[in-house]
Amino acid sequence: MRIGLLGTGPWAEGAHAPALSEHTELDFAGVWGRRPDAAKELAGRFGTRAYDDVDALFADVDAVAMALPPGAQAELAVRAARAGCHLLLDKPLAPTVEQGRAVVDAVREAGVASVVFFTTRFQAVTEAWITEQAAVEGWFTARAEWLGAVFTTDSPFGASPWRREKGALWDVGPHALSVLLPVLGDVRRVTAAAHGPADTVHLVLEHTGGASSTLTLSLSAPPAAAGAAVELRGEAGATLLPRSPEGAVPALVRAADALLAAARTGRPHPCDAAFGLRVTEILATAEGLLGEERP
Repeated sequence: MRIGLLGTGPWAEGAHAPALSEHTELDFAGVWGRRPDAAKELAGRFGTRAYDDVDALFADVDAVAMALPPGAQAELAVRAARAGCHLLLDKPLAPTVEQGRAVVDAVREAGVASVVFFTTRFQAVTEAWITEQAAVEGWFTARAEWLGAVFTTDSPFGASPWRREKGALWDVGPHALSVLLPVLGDVRRVTAAAHGPADTVHLVLEHTGGASSTLTLSLSAPPAAAGAAVELRGEAGATLLPRSPEGAVPALVRAADALLAAARTGRPHPCDAAFGLRVTEILATAEGLLGEERP
């Protein structure tokens, strides 16, 4: 499968380009970016072609991977799907429900495959744990803490305009939801949402499986406090999300495997654009409640 990359920032450079380059079943055919010079530099480093015209890239490939801000991703994903390209997307799918729904509609109408890259869902150890817990009945409650130090360190992602605007809810919130939803069921109701320090938010969710969950999300944690944890408690006892030894590149390779399988079989992956839309809907509901909570 010939695949192109949209994006030239730190995530494209450090994760997407290496994963696409090393994947044995993909032909990394080109790079397009909103900064042509950066696209040329990245393409040169990985031995592929830089495109000035994104539609020309769509015409030359079977699929595209996106490492773009969510607003740009949503707009270009619609165009790529209509051009017949399968989609390897990033989270969040879109910054609004309307834009996310447009992506899902375009994917359905074009009959292309889609996979949204939620890192934890594509790391071998954590993926196996999620699958195992989803088969267990009687979960009572869960807590998820996703605490980043993006805004308190010299992280290359700290200057990202969309992260500054949307904060932890939209950046790491999707990771937490991608773990909780397959285990506890869809969110029936966001029962509470409150602000914490800086961009930190606290959510309380009610799930269709009968359990509740609490989420603490931040990009402004002290570096010593940063980290992710998920704990489930129920009739079977308590269990913790294991740490994964893998970084983003092996997980992205597996996400590409999932896209290839979906394209070949026509069977949607659990982390397809429709799942990405559902995550967007939950985040938008929580964002609305947070807007009401803050004077």
